[in-house]
Amino acid sequence: MTNLDSDMTFPTYGGEVKPATGATLFALGSWLRRGKASADARQLFLEGGRDGDSFYRDRWSYDKIVRSTHGVNCTGSCSWKIYVKDGVITWETQQTDYPSTGADMPEYEPRGCPRGAAFSWYEYSPTRIKYPYVRGVLLDMFREAKKRLGDPVDAWAAVVEDPEKARAYKSQRGRGGMVRVSWEEAMEIVASAYVHTIKQYGPDRIAGFSVIPAMSMISYGAGARFHELIGATMLSFYDWYADLPPASPQVFGDQTDVPEAGDWFNSQYLIMWGTNLPLTRTPDAHFMAEARYHGQKVVVVSPDFADNTKFADDWLRVQPGTDGALAQAMGHVILKEFHVGKR
Repeated sequence: MTNLDSDMTFPTYGGEVKPATGATLFALGSWLRRGKASADARQLFLEGGRDGDSFYRDRWSYDKIVRSTHGVNCTGSCSWKIYVKDGVITWETQQTDYPSTGADMPEYEPRGCPRGAAFSWYEYSPTRIKYPYVRGVLLDMFREAKKRLGDPVDAWAAVVEDPEKARAYKSQRGRGGMVRVSWEEAMEIVASAYVHTIKQYGPDRIAGFSVIPAMSMISYGAGARFHELIGATMLSFYDWYADLPPASPQVFGDQTDVPEAGDWFNSQYLIMWGTNLPLTRTPDAHFMAEARYHGQKVVVVSPDFADNTKFADDWLRVQPGTDGALAQAMGHVILKEFHVGKR
């Protein structure tokens, strides 16, 4: 509403009532901002002083700066300056002291992304998961079976081998209902599942993955070694969150992208397939974007117009689920026309 001739009145801060000779919406501001409005409601006068700045001074003050990274679910391992006050992270900025790559390559710095800059908020978030949780339906059935049978492995078998019970807890996936349990009980349930599966079906029916190496090489090594020692299948963590194309880890077993992301710049023909680099590899995506300056051709295989599609010279807009057919067709042409037909 912008009725300049309105005769409406509106309460201002302090209980005073003035005619709203200006826009009614402008007059509303004098109440929301706790100020004194001009007669035409087009100006708002606020009183204050340096005391109002104390929040900002406290927000950005710090005792020391330490170096760290964000290794949880990210293999970027960007270097960050962490500002600490009274033992609490207050804010963080990118480190810019990476070694130079020379005159023929773009520099690595600055590395980092908005998710990393906001990571300290996740650190202290009330929704951060700090304890193990189990789906309530499964937990109740496991506890009842253990009380009845006495052995945790037998209890797990009684739940998962019963079609009705298995359907009961599997049907609740994605619906919440998680219940906090102790570390001891959570580990007992996991161990029981491993032992029962190995006894009933063999160790090769177990497939798992550990934390990413960038997060903790000790934790990753322990988890990977455990699966390998019992004869289980060790998957790549890329299978889980698809931060990078999972084909290479699945086929060859390596745990990172090959070659190094900086080498994207040296390519003259780049196919982005199964990854959205500006979104999932934010600190490294500039190597791909800057390679366009020396004539690199970019092909994107994606069912949607994703962030990386705008860099493409050719966009192969595949139907979802047909990636495998396209890859096999390309492999067929390469093998047939360049290896069989033209030896």
